[in-house]
Amino acid sequence: MSERPAGPASPDAVHPAVRPVAHPAEPALRPETRAVHLPRPAVDGSTPLSTPIYQTSGFAFDDPAVFADGMTRPDGAFVYGRLTNPTVRALEEAVAGLEGGAAALAAGSGMGAINAVLLALLSPGDHLIAQDVLYGGTAAAIAELAGRFGIEVTYVPQDDPDAVRAAVRPRTRLLYLETIANPMTQVADLPGMCAAGREAGLTCVVDNTFASPVLCRPLEHGADVVVHSVTKYLGGHSDVLGGVAVFAEPGLHRKVWDFAIELGATLDPFAAWLTLRGLPTLPLRMARHCENAALLATRLAGHPAVAAVHWPGLPGHPSHALAARLLPAGFGGVFSFDLAGGRAAGDAFMAAVRLARLAPSLGGVETLVLHPATTSHRSLTAAELARAGIGEGTVRVAAGIEHPEDLWADFAQALGRTG
Repeated sequence: MSERPAGPASPDAVHPAVRPVAHPAEPALRPETRAVHLPRPAVDGSTPLSTPIYQTSGFAFDDPAVFADGMTRPDGAFVYGRLTNPTVRALEEAVAGLEGGAAALAAGSGMGAINAVLLALLSPGDHLIAQDVLYGGTAAAIAELAGRFGIEVTYVPQDDPDAVRAAVRPRTRLLYLETIANPMTQVADLPGMCAAGREAGLTCVVDNTFASPVLCRPLEHGADVVVHSVTKYLGGHSDVLGGVAVFAEPGLHRKVWDFAIELGATLDPFAAWLTLRGLPTLPLRMARHCENAALLATRLAGHPAVAAVHWPGLPGHPSHALAARLLPAGFGGVFSFDLAGGRAAGDAFMAAVRLARLAPSLGGVETLVLHPATTSHRSLTAAELARAGIGEGTVRVAAGIEHPEDLWADFAQALGRTG
């Protein structure tokens, strides 16, 4: 990418200490290639192979006009870290490229990205339609919006476009979905649901964290905004906290950016650098996550201590047919299973695993297990847990990239202690 013209006559000029982000020349690259050839901030006469960390709170200028212009827009000169930063912008453009979006906004966490989008696009008295099974943090944020700002919410099944059409009101503004729901792995009918939303003029927001852009790109199915917790698969090494929102068109990105910089949800440069370091191996990791989940889910489904397994790759899963169409590259690395012995069996299993770790989050190289009812979905009432299909004996598994037979040996010995 060529340098923008400099000089006082051009408000688009870039301070000579910072060059624009360099992009791969070929727009049709496959995800495996795009993940390696990420945009990187250019320097005089060369481009670094690894994105540098611009660990600075601000930038100095020779030209007052360039300084002033950089304060007003997300693609201007780098001015102040809360607005943007070369390392952070490199991450934003990398994820936008992987998702096929026009622009992106990085935030300090996945919930930071989600709340920035919701708060920027909703006003008191507006109406939101959301799928009825959501990540617990998102469900809590929506409940807070409803209680604090009078946002009305209607919940619908994730695969019922007619329910969206029936729920639309004059003040409906937004449709919120998850590609693969946490933790019971229902798959949203993104083409149908987004089409119904667009018919009503709604902004369609999709949380694609569980799929990653390797398995699904919701913008291709009609979404307007895609959000990720980069803490999960994008970072991939359990060492970073961050979020990102990708936008189909620049105007919507600008609207959310204007709000987000005042909200102060900005990602820091070091977290952006850690995520950029993880992205090149994302396709390789996702393939192994999916392979390990497939082996574990299949064997658990045949174990006498297990009452049910919830993974869209299994033919008996309610979303299997939809997932086969929407997720041709893999069914995801997260699944849940219900132990026949209920809560006591769940506690015994999680206490007995040795290779898998009892920990929050997902998407790192290690396999993690947790009890959704008391951790990720602790804010839900008993009725809401039941509606989501989460039982006292439900265990969520985030498959890592270890050898699958080692993982199964660990699971098998732990199952033997569930009574």
